[in-house]
Order: sequence, then structure tokens, then C-alpha cells
Amino acid sequence: MSEEKLVLENVSKSFGEGENAVVVLNDLSLRVKAGELVAIVGPSGSGKSTFLCIAGALLSPSSGRVIIDGDEINKMSPGQMNSIRLKKIGFIFQSANLIPYLTVRDQLLLVTELEGNRNKEAKKRADDLLEKLGLAHRKHHYPESLSGGERQRVAIARAWMNNPEIIFADEPTASLDSERGRAVVQMLADEVKLRGKSAVMVTHDQRMLDLCDRVVWMEDGKLVESNSVQV
Repeated sequence: MSEEKLVLENVSKSFGEGENAVVVLNDLSLRVKAGELVAIVGPSGSGKSTFLCIAGALLSPSSGRVIIDGDEINKMSPGQMNSIRLKKIGFIFQSANLIPYLTVRDQLLLVTELEGNRNKEAKKRADDLLEKLGLAHRKHHYPESLSGGERQRVAIARAWMNNPEIIFADEPTASLDSERGRAVVQMLADEVKLRGKSAVMVTHDQRMLDLCDRVVWMEDGKLVESNSVQV
């Protein structure tokens, strides 16, 4: 597949103004094709989290272009960007960010409710995702009764719930043991290939890099090396 799901062209991001401005991203470019899982690695403070926020339409760049599934998001209104996030993007954060008063199954169904859709098909998709991640027996439980690893797996299932074109994952294996973490990244890799989606994963977990199609090194706000990065 050659269709590009994510394009960043000469993206820079600064916080503050004038002499006090802090440059976090510096003329960064990246293209991610359909069917591709890309890992972003690099030291703390290199700009990885800011990169994810801009690529995922949570922040606007100071300069440059960001295109998600053909839509140039830096020309959009906040409402349009919110629609893109809801319909085309799935997020997996390092902390699960689950809603404490919703059951596991309802965490997933909330995503479809925001799109005005809670039908039998949505419920089946939620149940299928929970089954795939080994959580079917926990679907009526609340977050407080789950382990850290279980909460993270719920967050991963929730990210896939709206059938997004691209998944952004920030340290998705941080609270998982090696076996479960590898299973989660394998699921990401399998899903993007099977469905022609894309995924970008920020990670420090070197054990997962062999499952990725590309590994890109970030340092000082720049992507300085790609393809076969040794870390």
C-alpha cells in the first residue's frame, strides 16, 4: 500500500515568544503509509510527546503542514479538528485515562455514542475487542477494580473502537509485562496491516522494535535517522 495516512512537512513548534521562545520541534518531516507501524524513539526531552500532540491534532504547529488521511488539519477550526480526532484518530496514552464511573464495556461504547451511534454493531465490536485483549470477563467491572495492565488494555481497546485511520500510542506497554506488552504491539501491527490503517508509537521498550516496520530516532526536536535505527 502506498497511500499516506500521515504527513508532516517542515513542522516546527515553539512555546513562548521572542528571546524567551523554546523550540521543541525543529523543521520535522515524516510520512507514514497505510499498513505501517512506525516507532519513535529517543531520549527524554527530545520532543516526542509534543510531536504526538501535533500529529494527533491536539496541538497546532507554529509552522509547517500536518495532513491526516488527506485532511490538512492546521487549516481547520477547533471544531473541525475535534471531528478529525473523533472519526479518524485513536489515542493510547501512557496513563489509561479511564472514566471511573463507567464499566469497561461502557468505556468503549462512549466512543460510538459521541458519534451518535450505540447499536448492536457497536456493542459487538466492543465485545470483540475486549475478547481479543483478554478482557471479556471484566467487561462489567469498573476501573478501580482493574489492575494497571488491565486498565491499559481497556484504553487500547477504546482507541480502536471508532475504527480510526491512524493510532497514536504513547508508551502503550509501560504498565504491561513483557508477554502482554508484546501481544499488544503485535495486535497493533496486525490491525494496521489487515485493515490498511497506520500507527505511530512512542516507546522506550526496545523489546518491541522488531515488530515495527520502521524505527525513527528523535533528538533535539528533529528526526535525525530512520529505517534501521540501532538503539
